[in-house]
Amino acid sequence: VQLQASGGGLVQAGGSLRLSCAASGRTFSSTSMGWFRQAPGKEREFVSSISGSGGRTSYADSVKGRFTISRDNAKNMVYLQMNSLKPEDTAVYYCAAVRGLGSLTYTYTNFYAYWGQGTLVTVSS
Repeated sequence: VQLQASGGGLVQAGGSLRLSCAASGRTFSSTSMGWFRQAPGKEREFVSSISGSGGRTSYADSVKGRFTISRDNAKNMVYLQMNSLKPEDTAVYYCAAVRGLGSLTYTYTNFYAYWGQGTLVTVSS
């Protein structure tokens, strides 16, 4: 599985961005996906996850109500709509895929076998 994240950029606080993640592979619709982020000097942290069918989603408390994860299995794409952005959302955002699991959402990095290259989101105050 290869993942390619895009959509990052510079935005003012209160603004919005939509991240996209293009995935290769024939089993995409049965693969749970996630978004993580890593700010400078900090550990990588969970942002959101979605099950293979898209029927289950989960979010970190810090983004709940502001971010929305979705997927289009026909296009092998996962999205992260980010609204009401805050300076503390500044980070490199990574999309990731779980190997062999698709019915649930997954919070911990250990579940994720495949990672994209990351896209930088910078939120100015």
